[in-house]
Amino acid sequence: MELGRKHGHWQGLCEAVIQSIPSPGERRPIHVMFVRTGKGYPYTPLDDGIAATLGEMVERVTVVGPYDDVVGLAAVERPDLVLSLDGMEFGTDQVQQIRSLGIRTSIWFTDDPYYTDVTSTIAPLYENVFTLERNCVPFYQNLGCARVHNVSLGVYPGAYRPRNPRREIRGDVCFIGSAYWNRVGVFHSALPLLEGRKFRISGLWWDRLPDFARWQDRIEVGRWMEPLETSEQYNAHSISVNIHRSHDDETFNQNMANITAASPNPRTFEISACGTLQIVDEREDIAQYYTPGREIVTFSSPEDLAAKVNYYLENEEERQAIALRALHRTMRDHTFASRLHQILDLSFAP
Repeated sequence: MELGRKHGHWQGLCEAVIQSIPSPGERRPIHVMFVRTGKGYPYTPLDDGIAATLGEMVERVTVVGPYDDVVGLAAVERPDLVLSLDGMEFGTDQVQQIRSLGIRTSIWFTDDPYYTDVTSTIAPLYENVFTLERNCVPFYQNLGCARVHNVSLGVYPGAYRPRNPRREIRGDVCFIGSAYWNRVGVFHSALPLLEGRKFRISGLWWDRLPDFARWQDRIEVGRWMEPLETSEQYNAHSISVNIHRSHDDETFNQNMANITAASPNPRTFEISACGTLQIVDEREDIAQYYTPGREIVTFSSPEDLAAKVNYYLENEEERQAIALRALHRTMRDHTFASRLHQILDLSFAP
């Protein structure tokens, strides 16, 4: 029997939740120059979503790349704020020259704490520093940054939202993301307990799984899906699992300071924005964003994960109620617009 969340009635419930969210209000009478990451995919959708959101929020937005003559453009255009995303490709000399023009500068770090070896050299150049990881706030303050704030990424509703997925991809539970070693450990233990369920795993390096051959017909290895396809996968499954990356995983990790991670990853908001039940590993700051057991479900071990997947697949109304509450909370509090309003408020604070 098909689950009710896959029918038109479920889509109608999701739309009603979204329409109940108040509009963001009038545009701010300011000019923001937004410096894209310049890193290409998978950062391009992030660049595009933030640029589009700013375009709806402020009177004027100028979008530039990190290799453009941003100093020259800023000298002519005189924006009220230059906001750099990630900033790893943006020349430090340009940042210094922009500040010498008396123009406010802010940076929003997207990958903390995993690249703090690099960001530690960038952060002190900016007037305002925003990081998605709470534990990085004192780290940057100790480097001499006077104005540091924890602002999570949130979600762009233009990409992540409830939608009617194709029938052929629908299933019980999915996980989308790279096979960092802590994730491999969880699924190595949990998958035998979910063998009877229709599950899907997609991402890089999943052939690391010790018993990969046993599950390979349910795992798509080596492909990074774009946001719209990722969103469709979340919508196509009754439950989406989220497991945070370990702060000390050696795979593409530049965190010699060994800063632990407490804040939720962007996937936390993206799954919830799709109106899908999320089961996520316990993380210190989750409860600041969603109420566990009411808007999100947490797990403490592979066995706990499997037990909760099975429970909520058998209790559809309870699963749907949690998912709808998470959708409402996300669209009200955790969109790019919410985050950017916060960044603008703090950037222009005395």
